[in-house]
Amino acid sequence: MPLTTLFEEAKDAVEGVLHHALANPDVPTPLLEAMVASVKNGGKRLRPMLTLACANLFQVPKAEAARVGAAIEMVHCYSLIHDDLPAMDNADLRRGRPSCWREFGEATAILAGDSLLPLAFEVLADKATHPSPTVRLSLITALAASSGAAGMAGGQMLDLSPHLIHSVETATTMQNLKTGCLIAFSCEAGAILAEAPLEDRERLRRFGFLLGLAYQIQDDLLDIEGNATELGKPIGMDGEKRSLVALLGPVESKRSLRTLQDDMFHLMRPYRQPLFEEIIAWVTTRRG
Repeated sequence: MPLTTLFEEAKDAVEGVLHHALANPDVPTPLLEAMVASVKNGGKRLRPMLTLACANLFQVPKAEAARVGAAIEMVHCYSLIHDDLPAMDNADLRRGRPSCWREFGEATAILAGDSLLPLAFEVLADKATHPSPTVRLSLITALAASSGAAGMAGGQMLDLSPHLIHSVETATTMQNLKTGCLIAFSCEAGAILAEAPLEDRERLRRFGFLLGLAYQIQDDLLDIEGNATELGKPIGMDGEKRSLVALLGPVESKRSLRTLQDDMFHLMRPYRQPLFEEIIAWVTTRRG
């Protein structure tokens, strides 16, 4: 299956789950509008696409993978809402549209993010996600760890604390937490749904971390060299943040990207799936 087709399938499948999960008449209208707008402005749906791609390795039903992908997307969108707040990145735009706080106000934006996070776990806990309670619990536990203080939120804290980033190693840790944890879970989730051997879970999780690091390096390069129109947000927003690109410089960062490509190709070779070569190439060369 071509990568473009998988992106389209993932987007359609996940947005169907999101639409159903957000169709709740008990939610106050202003809050629901902010949640829906933030989730609909969801970009390419990279993380759900990875979940579907990795689940396909084990013939997991697409409906199950789509539900997990939707839960991941809720967590991702919640993090973006909060990232854009004045107290954090103070961003006016998100994917070419006003950021949530700009459109709905700070208080509503905070509550929209706060509401999307627990909704993700509601989706995972539902038996429609998987008939086995053990599998559902594994998914919940892994997503909670990936998005919490020792995962994505911790990485965001480090990203806001440049005085704590004093080496390539600490910058790598920050990016593994901020971006890598959720992408790693997106990949590992396919193996969890399949009740696959631990070796597969670890391999896909490792692939996700490498892919997340490559994604973040390319993202930071685009913040320096990219086009605001293509990105749908202003460039130069990283300011004095001490990212890997800031520490290594663009030339060495591009060399690191090539090394990551080779490592990912080697890691995924046992599955003999050309699709993953496309995924790796897209992440490391994308322009938006």
